[in-house]
Amino acid sequence: MKTLFRRMIAASRLDVQTYEQVEADRASNAGAVFIVVVASIAAAIGSGARDFAGVISGIIVLLLTWLVWVGLTYFIGTRLLPGPQTHADIGEVLRTTGFSASPGVLRIFGLLPAVGLPIFIGITVWMLITFVVAILQALDQPARDAHWRCVFWDG
Repeated sequence: MKTLFRRMIAASRLDVQTYEQVEADRASNAGAVFIVVVASIAAAIGSGARDFAGVISGIIVLLLTWLVWVGLTYFIGTRLLPGPQTHADIGEVLRTTGFSASPGVLRIFGLLPAVGLPIFIGITVWMLITFVVAILQALDQPARDAHWRCVFWDG
C-alpha cells in the first residue's frame, strides 16, 4: 500500500520516472483501477451527488469514460499517429492513465461551500495535465516532439 500511495503522489507531481515504472509493472493494473475507482467516487461526491444512486451512476459514467479514453488514446497513439519509437500495449496505457487520475481523489473537496467549484475545476485541469504526461510515457513519446508539445511543458 505504501508503494501505491508513493506512486500516486509522484504521478500527481508529474514524475516521469514513476510513469515509466507503472508502465513496465504489469502487477500495477489493480492499483490503476483502484485509483480510478476512488477518484470517481470522490468526483461523484464532490460534484454534488446527494444520494446513493447518484454516486453509483456518477462512478459508472466516469469509469466508462476512462475506458473509452484509454481505448481511443491507444488506437490513435499506436495506429493513427505513432511516432518513430512508439511502442505500447493497451495495458501500458491503462496503467499510466489510471495513475494519472491520482489528483482526482481530491475532487471530493468540491463539496466545500464557496470554494468547492474552483477547487473541483482546478483539480480536473491538473488531471488533464497528468493524463498528457501519462500518455507521453505510455506511447514512448519524448516531450520535445513538436506534435506532442503542450503549453505547460518546459521543452
